[in-house]
Amino acid sequence: MLRSLYSGVSGMKNLQNELDVVANNIANVNTIGFKSSRVNFQDIMSQNMRPAAAGNNAAGGLGGTNPMQIGLGVTTASIDTMMGNGAQQTTGNGLDVYLDGPGFLVMQDTSGSQMYTRAGALQVDANGYLVNNSGVKVMGAANATVTDTSTAPALGATLTSIKIPATATIKGATVNATGTPEIGADGVITQSYGGTKIAVGRIAIANFTNPNGLAKAGGTNFTASPNSGDPVISNAAASGVAVVRSGALEMSNVDLSTEFTNMIVASRAYQANAKSITTSDEILQTLISLKQ
Repeated sequence: MLRSLYSGVSGMKNLQNELDVVANNIANVNTIGFKSSRVNFQDIMSQNMRPAAAGNNAAGGLGGTNPMQIGLGVTTASIDTMMGNGAQQTTGNGLDVYLDGPGFLVMQDTSGSQMYTRAGALQVDANGYLVNNSGVKVMGAANATVTDTSTAPALGATLTSIKIPATATIKGATVNATGTPEIGADGVITQSYGGTKIAVGRIAIANFTNPNGLAKAGGTNFTASPNSGDPVISNAAASGVAVVRSGALEMSNVDLSTEFTNMIVASRAYQANAKSITTSDEILQTLISLKQ
């Protein structure tokens, strides 16, 4: 059979991967904290019709010749996650956080596994836990009980879920929490108790040697992979670590103009590969007709 048939099939199959990635990027253009993906291609292999030959240095000898090869198709080399920052959108909600710089919020699902995200739409649930809009708990450090002498807790070797105490002891009296917690640039969470603001917790920020190696886990979350490296947990606003901007969210980093251009190019390339298959079929039909 003609090699062009299989080359065309490989082109169509892998261009479908690109169209799938582009469609997913466009679908998530308004997803907070979403990181777009891109597809890279590479050729599969080439059939050697004639190997390269060295030239003959003797007088009157022939010069060298290049290899003669025919490519046999294309494959998807990689699907990369683009970790560039999305635009900052002001919301005015004090529990919304935008990470200005490198790093991820640390989350923990019901199985106890840690996940990492740039989506900072946070809220306090009925039990006082700081969670995202899916109910997944934010990790860091927290004071189990608070008094008017409490200071911001330090991040330990093991992170804990952040719970805002409902009451505090102020000058020996029990005072209820009032208002919404506030999150500082350094990730420290303060809560007002009868007008007295007390540090009750601290958000942890995770960095990775290779953040592009993180694996997408759904819900705008990532998990560590063998190629991302282990998470390095730090305080926000430390050297080389993101600063927490409350009252804002990080939007998707999808560039619609780029995605539509990629869609057009992939669509035309798909049509061209389909045309190479129909042309190869016409040649085969001509060959079969020779017998008739």
